[in-house]
Amino acid sequence: MINMTDSNFKSIIQSIIAIIIAAGIATGIAFAGSVNGYIAFAGMPLFALLIIIAFAIQWLAFIPSYILRTEKFFDLTGALTYITVTVLAVVLGPPISLRTGIIMTFVFIWSSRLGIFLFRMVLKAGEDKRFENIKKSFFKLLMTWTLQGLWVSFTVAAALAVITVEQPIVYSAFDWIGLIIGGLIWILGFSFEAVSDYQKNKFRSIPENKGKFIHTGLWSISRHPNYFGEITLWIGMALIALPSLESWRFIVLISPLWVFIQLIFISGVSMLEKSADKKWGGQEDYELYKRNTAIIIPWIRFRK
Repeated sequence: MINMTDSNFKSIIQSIIAIIIAAGIATGIAFAGSVNGYIAFAGMPLFALLIIIAFAIQWLAFIPSYILRTEKFFDLTGALTYITVTVLAVVLGPPISLRTGIIMTFVFIWSSRLGIFLFRMVLKAGEDKRFENIKKSFFKLLMTWTLQGLWVSFTVAAALAVITVEQPIVYSAFDWIGLIIGGLIWILGFSFEAVSDYQKNKFRSIPENKGKFIHTGLWSISRHPNYFGEITLWIGMALIALPSLESWRFIVLISPLWVFIQLIFISGVSMLEKSADKKWGGQEDYELYKRNTAIIIPWIRFRK
């Protein structure tokens, strides 16, 4: 007989509820992105099919992840999912246009760089500490992989909403404004993320810096410049997509807001700030750094 404590049972129920909620939200996204002039494939709206594929990839990857009790290919799988659904959208969707070509290129560049970077990090560290307890539980691990499917669906929704609809042959001024301004903002965000990741990786590679916190380069103007870059590039993507949206498709503009909420309040800044305070809290140089450095937006500090 299985000995299941109240805490274990509660954890299982919470994980199942989270999986159901994630699937429900994804269904809403799939519906919103499929109304009015959608492209169909095999009798199904292409946008909805791509959302299903994004989740299917995570659930398939969950199987070896649970069997081997490993999380090492978690982030890499997420990156490959972005590339897969975007390429499928282009191949199965309407003829490629300037806007869809730019979007596909941006998604490919971003996901390839970040996926490889995170994969190399976890290989170097030997494990991802976020999964220390999660990978031991079937339902917790399944929930985590499911939430990655939701993460992918939310963030790439604006891109897919554009690629899966017919694009105008002649662009209006509004189209060009979205392309140019959105593209420049995306490039700014990507540059911030890539450069700050490089600077931190290089800082950590120096033996003398072991146990120290980085406060140079982009990290001197923001305590989390990589997250600022991540949020910014998805804002740029949303602006590129904006001229192509109508009706319920406008809901995909929640993409950068979703990224912001996740990175600031759930899985990013909040966790890292607590961890940093635990490591260096009370040290004069660290406390000075916190007081004088913006938490996320460079140079902009919010006083309590």
